[in-house]
Amino acid sequence: MEAPAIFTEAEFYQQNFNPRDYLNAYYSPSNSQEEASGFLMHNLRTLHKMFSLDGLRGDILIDVGCGPTIYQLLSACENFKEIIALDYTDQNRRELEKWLKNEAGAFNWEPVVKYVCELEGDREKWAEKQEKLRKKVKQVLKCDVTKANPVAPVSLPPADCIVSTLCLEGACKDLPAFRSALRNISTLLKPGGHLVMVTVLGESYYIFNKQAFSCLRLEKHEVEEAVVAAGFEMKFLEAQPYTMDNDLTDIKGVLGLVAQRCSSAT
Repeated sequence: MEAPAIFTEAEFYQQNFNPRDYLNAYYSPSNSQEEASGFLMHNLRTLHKMFSLDGLRGDILIDVGCGPTIYQLLSACENFKEIIALDYTDQNRRELEKWLKNEAGAFNWEPVVKYVCELEGDREKWAEKQEKLRKKVKQVLKCDVTKANPVAPVSLPPADCIVSTLCLEGACKDLPAFRSALRNISTLLKPGGHLVMVTVLGESYYIFNKQAFSCLRLEKHEVEEAVVAAGFEMKFLEAQPYTMDNDLTDIKGVLGLVAQRCSSAT
């Protein structure tokens, strides 16, 4: 399977991104792809560590580019009263809502929830955590991180925290677009609010079910510089090499970061 030579446009995601195929490829612990499962568990450990940091508490958390997934909210949901989930593609939001409403045929996140509960010290609280998360996600809305107001025409209350995992590098075709997207999503935050990000490094594509999607190849210093340029002060930054021995992706590393929006930011 060849990696895409050109940028995957938003409309291509809307037409061709199959959330269930994506979930089965990367988030199903029972699958034969141990590497995909290892990648997920690495990110869950990083998110657990970041949401354990001082100050990551408050009323509103906004998830930018949630996709059809909930893993990125499992540690976060303990610290915030209300969650708003944003994604560009209609089918991703539908897939997420299926789980939130506990509908028949929704993706089974149980093994993932149990793993996070284990990290938090009590594996047996998994059912309680699922219910807590379902209650806390109040809205699932469309967003476009390339727009100055990513949720226009909707107006949202400013958030205490934004979480964004594996989103901007797929949505941005080059570094200027990435820098611009960070500025755009920062407008959703209160001054003094926090940005929590998990980003892949050195990746130009990812594949599932024989469908390839482009990824912006980022280096650690480029992400760090873009976050600071968007009006943030870095609080936590951890990059680790990460590769997969298959042709599903050419990932080279994973970066987790927490940054605080400068109070003077407008």
